Amino acid sequence: MELQPPTNLIFAVNGERFELSHVDPSTTVLEFLRTRTRFKSVKLGCGEGGCGACVVLISKYDPVHDRVEDFTASSCLTLLCSIHGCSITTSEGIGNSKEGFHPIHERFAGFHASQCGFCTPGMCVSLFGALVNAEKTNCPEPPAGFSKVSVTEAEKAIAGNLCRCTGYRPIADVCKSFAVDVDMEDLGLNSFWRKGDSKDFKLSRLPQYDRNQTISRFPLFLKEIKHDVFLASEKHSWHRPISLMELQSLLQLNHANGTRIKVVVSNTGTGYYKDTGGYDKYIDLGGISELSKIRKDGTGVEIGAAVTITKAIEVLREESRIEFPSDYVIILEKIADHMNRIASGFVRNTASVGGNLVMAQKNNFPSDISVLLIAVDAMVHIMTGTQFEWLTLEEFLERPPIGMESVLLSIKIPSLELKKSESSEPRSRFLFETYRASPRPLGNALPYLSAAFLVSVSPCKDSGGIVVDTCRLSFGAYGSKHAIRAKKVEKFFSGKLLSVSILYDAVNLVRATIVPKDNTLKTSYRSSLAAGFIFQFFNPLINCPERIANSNGPSNLSFMTAFELTENQKQVHHDKIPTLLSSGEQFLDAGTEYQPIGEPIIKSGAALQASGEAVFVDDIPSPPNCLHGAYIYSTKPLANVRSIKLTPELKLDGVRDIISSKDIPKGGENVGSKTIFGVEPLFAEETARCVGDRLAFVVADTQKLADMAANSAVVDYDTENLEPPILSVEDAVERSSFFEVPSFLYPKHVGDISKGMAEADHKILSAEMNLESQYYFYMETQTALAVPDEDNCITVFSSSQCPEFLHSIVAKCLGIPENNVRVITRRVGGGFGGKAIKSIPVAASCALAAMKLKRPVRMYLNRKTDMIMAGGRHPMKITYSVGFRNDGKVTALDLQILVNAGIYVDISAVMPHNILCAFKKYDWGALSFDIKVCRTNHPSRSAMRGPGEVQGSFIAEAIIEHVAATLSMDVDCVRSINLHTYESLQLFYEHCHGEPDEYTLPSIWRKLAVSANYDHRTKMVQEFNRINTWKKRGISRVPVTVQLMQRPTPGKTSIFSDGSIVVEVGGIEIGQGLWTKVKQMAAYALSAIQCDGTEGLLEKIRVVQSDTVSMIQGGFTSGSTTSESSCEAVRLSCNILVERLKPLKERLQKEMGSIKWETLIVQAYMQAVNLSASSFYVPSNDSMSYLNYGAAVSEVEIDILTGETRFLQTDILYDCGQSLNPAVDLGQIEGAFVQGLGFFMLEEYETNLDGLVLQEGTFNYKIPSMDTIPKQFNVQILNSGHHQLRVLSSKASGEPPLLLAASIHCATRAAIKEARKQVLLWSNKDGADTTFQLRVPANMPVVKELCGFDIVERYLKWKMGRT
Repeated sequence: MELQPPTNLIFAVNGERFELSHVDPSTTVLEFLRTRTRFKSVKLGCGEGGCGACVVLISKYDPVHDRVEDFTASSCLTLLCSIHGCSITTSEGIGNSKEGFHPIHERFAGFHASQCGFCTPGMCVSLFGALVNAEKTNCPEPPAGFSKVSVTEAEKAIAGNLCRCTGYRPIADVCKSFAVDVDMEDLGLNSFWRKGDSKDFKLSRLPQYDRNQTISRFPLFLKEIKHDVFLASEKHSWHRPISLMELQSLLQLNHANGTRIKVVVSNTGTGYYKDTGGYDKYIDLGGISELSKIRKDGTGVEIGAAVTITKAIEVLREESRIEFPSDYVIILEKIADHMNRIASGFVRNTASVGGNLVMAQKNNFPSDISVLLIAVDAMVHIMTGTQFEWLTLEEFLERPPIGMESVLLSIKIPSLELKKSESSEPRSRFLFETYRASPRPLGNALPYLSAAFLVSVSPCKDSGGIVVDTCRLSFGAYGSKHAIRAKKVEKFFSGKLLSVSILYDAVNLVRATIVPKDNTLKTSYRSSLAAGFIFQFFNPLINCPERIANSNGPSNLSFMTAFELTENQKQVHHDKIPTLLSSGEQFLDAGTEYQPIGEPIIKSGAALQASGEAVFVDDIPSPPNCLHGAYIYSTKPLANVRSIKLTPELKLDGVRDIISSKDIPKGGENVGSKTIFGVEPLFAEETARCVGDRLAFVVADTQKLADMAANSAVVDYDTENLEPPILSVEDAVERSSFFEVPSFLYPKHVGDISKGMAEADHKILSAEMNLESQYYFYMETQTALAVPDEDNCITVFSSSQCPEFLHSIVAKCLGIPENNVRVITRRVGGGFGGKAIKSIPVAASCALAAMKLKRPVRMYLNRKTDMIMAGGRHPMKITYSVGFRNDGKVTALDLQILVNAGIYVDISAVMPHNILCAFKKYDWGALSFDIKVCRTNHPSRSAMRGPGEVQGSFIAEAIIEHVAATLSMDVDCVRSINLHTYESLQLFYEHCHGEPDEYTLPSIWRKLAVSANYDHRTKMVQEFNRINTWKKRGISRVPVTVQLMQRPTPGKTSIFSDGSIVVEVGGIEIGQGLWTKVKQMAAYALSAIQCDGTEGLLEKIRVVQSDTVSMIQGGFTSGSTTSESSCEAVRLSCNILVERLKPLKERLQKEMGSIKWETLIVQAYMQAVNLSASSFYVPSNDSMSYLNYGAAVSEVEIDILTGETRFLQTDILYDCGQSLNPAVDLGQIEGAFVQGLGFFMLEEYETNLDGLVLQEGTFNYKIPSMDTIPKQFNVQILNSGHHQLRVLSSKASGEPPLLLAASIHCATRAAIKEARKQVLLWSNKDGADTTFQLRVPANMPVVKELCGFDIVERYLKWKMGRT
């Protein structure tokens, strides 16, 4: 075949033309944008299409219809060559600081919906895409300032975007604010209006949205571009054939000479199946019109294999708008509804239906689409060479994996008319339903199990019941080979009159049929789901035959309404997703004494974050000759390393060096991090001591090449003469492997345990529980850039919470004085403790390589490596014995905890102190404990938001729950009776209990009961549970007491000659609003000079990046108190400046009467007044440590057939003292709570037997998303008055609210308790076991297991016994 001459790749980015002649076809849009353009708003969060940080809007001209198609897409998966002729829009292209921000950006800022800001540009583009496409609909014209988009559509637009900071509620408000049907009262705290303002005023204050702003600015030059493209270089080529004949020729030609070919439509499959090998030729099927066609006729709907999932959904829904849809149209609509929950919008927009099915056929991908299509007996059209054939989808999936010579052309959903003609029963009806049990209701998560059932039923003349004529029952599960039909069950049902006993036998048969091949708890769970789905479908048919018999007319609408069953009929109710994903109220009681302190002003730099112009470490342009690094890490928990080898071709092609401990210069030390408790080496020297231990650092020309080289490394291990690794806390105890805890950090016992136990009426002895780990999932992974400088100096840009420590380690490692090192940190894309100690070795590795190679070196850790090396939250095993009285009052508690700290000590020695601080929130009478910090061969655990406190607070709740269950008492009463009096508080918190009026927990506890309507809602929950069989609710109220500690912190304020001010602090901006509070504090403190114009000082202040040369002793940004400490340091420096300026101001005032700020500063410069002042805030002994309090009420609903837990409502009352910025504190409270919800309910971070993390990306690690937060989320910030020893009476908000998420877990336990009572009733047993343990995280399989995997069988057996 004669090949066309190579063409250039032409496209536009934000209106700018790009024309490339040489492109590596494996280059993604993300890679190009970040390395070859100035547009850095697209962020790499996961590389899997699972987080939304990289979303762009792609606009494509359709010459046939003369229109532009706009769709959002994951730029991390989209190949650059596939966007020939397209226009790309990023968040900078929507609006920016130079040309003006878009209202989306302004509203993200004004609704306080951006914290660290790393994910915000992707959110903005997702929302923009929804607004753009809404304008193309035929919906009525909206009022001025609104879009045609609905509230539901607006919220769902960003359902696939992840955020780890905010808790999503304010993001939902931003989306809803554009919607035509928004209720303005439903929008929460913002900077545009105050509570009580009129609707017209609110509308006038919102940044005005002009619908013309969304009209796609598609560059005209792109309309002339021919879409066939052939790109060739020495090694690779990209082909875009425009006919099947051309495709056949390409495949035949290349098959013959053994060319490595990759056939692509959208490349979204690489999100799941990572491409490790290279390809010689890429063939893009997007240009072949036959593969993109959609045909509809009397025989069915045929969809081309290259049609996107989004387009397929639109096509399947097109006919559902008619008044009396047929059975077939209803089936198509239900298929579309289910497909709408596959992946996320920005993946569905590019992923093809055919690609999904081919992955299922070749790789056993857990495809929902294959499940749906098997149920409706879909056909597929295959081309093999020059041969064409039609197969059933079932036959296609059963075949051996298709080879490169075969191409899937189209998929056909056959019409029901063909099936109806086969049916002898004229009154038969087709019923179709789909099911999906998944960690996220709206998608962006693979299902535990999906199913689809097509059943033909007819009324039985004799019995009045329902007869199953025929059925197709398809199931697919993550872990099974591929989607299957339950043929034995189909055969069993066929011709049978439905009854309870028939359904019982069918359910047992289903269990035996659907057995996924993964041999875990989830196997039993998935089998029980299959039984539950069968039950959900067929059980309603047993109970409503008379209504079906009366059904007539051309449609099955009346037939279907007969199956719509309400909860109070004690039947299964198929819940639809609620219209509002998230709503809430915020109550702020802010002080006005220290203005602008206490004002809910917008977070500093929020609009820049939204537009993507805020610069993170990986956004800093690479200096000339910059190299990139990646780790080779151990895959063994304990082994000697003999050698490390790379694939030969990679050695020659851009890999520059492999750095290891041998490269540490003379005088340097092999140190990766260091705390007061111990040292962690930078690289393993001879022996790797855990999975993820750093062995070496590959340095290459690009990050992609460095990652490929590290992945290809072959490490030769030797385990001879080594003891077995320690991989559990039990092993650590057996081998006495512990870290020492300094005596000053080990807490004191309280009271006499023997006496307390003697006073008890009841005892629980040696009860055990376990808590697992949690991964940080900061959106920005670990990253650093090291630039060597003259005279043996080096500058390191790092995303770190502790630059001072990093500075010191880099100097030690390189063997140079500390004054040769400079560390700069501007902002951190999410930290949560993971960017503290764990960030240091990343920077040290780059610095070591940079100094050796005399070239800049940077690294951006890929998500998988980050997850393997991170360590995360400390897992632990807890054993407790507790004594208590008949009234629930605990008299004594003995606690034994084994903390799994991993291989190096990091900060783990503080764990006993932290655990006990939060655990002591209740009056335990007497308290004794033995907490051992175990050294194991796991990656070292580090601080994670609320380290130890989260576990300690939860352990306390678990014990209280156990006591209440043992006594059969209401757990809320047991909590109340064990709350501290001020006297017991003094006993348990010896040095930080504060004054009596500072102990606000009892009043918080009472106020929350009233504001959350707790007693009434408790009764409502009881009533709900009484009348509902398959859903149960629980409600719980939980308190927290947290001990917080301030640390010494530096501050510096400088005033320039024009009166503008720059402020430096030791604290790092990690999204917690530290810079914002510091700005407010500087404005307040400097306004004490009392001259004209000081009321506008806030706008004159800029807080600048942390620089360890400019400001030493910056310390740690952790423990929730860095903001207030930094504020106090700045206040002290401002006070110095005020004192210096006062004499001059008074003299000028006498001369001039009044004086402006600018005039005062000009005069100060002229008279040589020093206008730069540094300070170092050192908290006094009596102000260093204090207690903070809060409480939450949460209500949940569990589906006992699937184990799904819906978080219905959470009410939080939290004491912020006098908040420095209530908007910032509100964001911290909501964000911390939702992160805690992830820990308690969703996030599994497990390891295999070697300690290798099993969850290594977004596909199997599920943080909370927009659809998994409380549907009603109410927060009240308590202004608890004056606290003389606090910074302007303020209290911290960063970590303590995370502990309140235990209320969700406790409410779930209460709901499960109700379900178990019901199951016992069905088993004719009394006295439910209420002392069960609910694991953390209490995800769907865990909840379902406690409700009973055999719950359906038990119910049916009980029903059979009653008839």
